[in-house]
Amino acid sequence: MTETNKTARTPRLLIVAATLIGVWLVLPLIVIVPISFSGEDSFRFPPRTWTLDRYFSLADPVWFNAFLNSCAIAFLVALLSALLGMFVAFGITRSKSIIVSGLRVAILAPQVVPVIVFGLGLYLVFLRWNITGTMLGFVIAHTVLAIPFVVVPVTAALETFDRSLERASASLGAGPVATFVQITFPLIRPAVLSGSFLAFLSSFDELVLALFMKSPSFYTLPVLLYRRMTDSIDPTVAAVATIELVIVATGVVFAMFLQSRNQNLAKASSGAA
Repeated sequence: MTETNKTARTPRLLIVAATLIGVWLVLPLIVIVPISFSGEDSFRFPPRTWTLDRYFSLADPVWFNAFLNSCAIAFLVALLSALLGMFVAFGITRSKSIIVSGLRVAILAPQVVPVIVFGLGLYLVFLRWNITGTMLGFVIAHTVLAIPFVVVPVTAALETFDRSLERASASLGAGPVATFVQITFPLIRPAVLSGSFLAFLSSFDELVLALFMKSPSFYTLPVLLYRRMTDSIDPTVAAVATIELVIVATGVVFAMFLQSRNQNLAKASSGAA
């Protein structure tokens, strides 16, 4: 076999391997969708009867309130993560202090430490502060976990950012705020938005911390899903999981689009320079 044939065959093998791995990972998620339309009170696959009753039953206030709680918490977490993440990213990229390396580690620590250990620590602290089972407690806990999703892409965008544009803006008389609003933020906006979407999704799907933070009267959708799966066999959870799957998939695709756009803007900026 010639070297050319080996080179031509290798990409095909990689494509086949990647396709098989992708199918293996996605197949369990796809199976959930038909089960959500099952007319049986079980998780039988494939279903023998079909119905939309599982989706109609989501109008139950228990499911609806849990969904609203998750959406409200995730929205506030995304907003706070975007704001705080930008501040942290600017501090990391613009500071020359030796403390910056330690700051990077501290920001990423919640992603490295096991979630159950982190959740236990937060629970013990929040219990003393009397904010367990509250919107405030959920938002603070989820924000700590979600900030790295904003810090990482925004830091990368700022490290490839052409600062001569800011100096040119300042030389023309623009102040720091005007320079940030008109020059800096538009260029890093795709990174901020993609990180915010990932922060939203991480909060919306978070279960371990939510189990520590919940109360009998205030809980999120993942907690309710977990309770229904462990206490009984309720195919309604498949309908909820299908809706979550659509929301998460849409958010991930949109975040990937924004990251790709950010990379293109960075290349265009460096090319213009």
